[in-house]
Amino acid sequence: MAAAREEDLDGDRDRGRRRRDSSRSRGRDRDRDRDRDRGRARDRLDPAAVPYVDALAAAFPDLGRGVTGADEARRILAAASRPPAGRPRVGATRDRTVPGPPGAPPVPVRIYLPDPERWPGPRPTVVFCHGGGWVLCDLDTHDTTARHLSRAAGAAVVSVDYRRAPEHRFPAAAQDAYAALRWAGHHLDELGGDPAALVVAGDSSGGNLAAASLLLARERGGPAVALQALIYPALDAAQDRASYRTAAEGCFLTAAHMRWFWEQYLGPGGDGRHPLASPLRADLTGLPPAHLVVAGCDPLRDDGHAYHRRLARAGIRSVLDSHPGMFHGFLGLAGVLPQACEALARLGGAISSTLTNGKTFGEAGGDAG
Repeated sequence: MAAAREEDLDGDRDRGRRRRDSSRSRGRDRDRDRDRDRGRARDRLDPAAVPYVDALAAAFPDLGRGVTGADEARRILAAASRPPAGRPRVGATRDRTVPGPPGAPPVPVRIYLPDPERWPGPRPTVVFCHGGGWVLCDLDTHDTTARHLSRAAGAAVVSVDYRRAPEHRFPAAAQDAYAALRWAGHHLDELGGDPAALVVAGDSSGGNLAAASLLLARERGGPAVALQALIYPALDAAQDRASYRTAAEGCFLTAAHMRWFWEQYLGPGGDGRHPLASPLRADLTGLPPAHLVVAGCDPLRDDGHAYHRRLARAGIRSVLDSHPGMFHGFLGLAGVLPQACEALARLGGAISSTLTNGKTFGEAGGDAG
């Protein structure tokens, strides 16, 4: 019996070794797959983009790995930030607050008005939600982007400083975005806006919030919006489309970053299937036309492609402006990268075309510089 027990123990040890070996083998396979996808994504980058990708990646917090807390991530990002050499000039800016959602505090916004001599009005009005994974960034980090939008479209821009996660989880930011949209819709005269040219816009997680604000506007009876301008938007918490694998690493924003961002936004047990969290899962009937900017080397690429297809199936006009060699965040380099300048010009054209006497949808707009 003792010999039998020893044989059993030997068998258990052998099975344990086989399981460990199998687990290590699977881990090595995953590492090889990740490295292969990383290499493929890097190979697809436009050579002009590589130095910027490397600089951004070096300065960005190692979210979900070395950095797990939002406060630490914000400190790292703030320490790495540098003021731009020269900000695009607009006619005027002012900071104020607008009424927040019921029971919530007022929402800070920054308003950008174009040069009245060049764009006397009436003008488009853009309610813009900044990116940053619902956790990072603010009005200042996206000041240059908001200025570029105002100049490219000759538009008044209302940039929204929504409540951030994890201190304020879903749906706080979406509700703030809608509150700002509702305020803008009721103050178009003050902004010099054309009543037919109200636009929602946002980049990355801000694109998510812009889309969510449209769903709330449809549900709550307005305001009427002429265009949704979404820039490499995050639209589905499932994170299961091919670009989350083929562009998982190596191009600045990673799939691991996005997992961390979604965890911060939704919180434990959060419902990522809710349409306001994942607008790609919503009924899109009755939404306004769209202008979508996507980057080929971006985990979020296929969210934009899928949204474009779903809009088309719902009978909604959509322009997909795809940039195969670009990375997440590239529009922030307008004035530096030619592809970013081109994307900004087309985006400005789409926004300015919403004017009552405007151009054809999708034409080039004002000033991309």
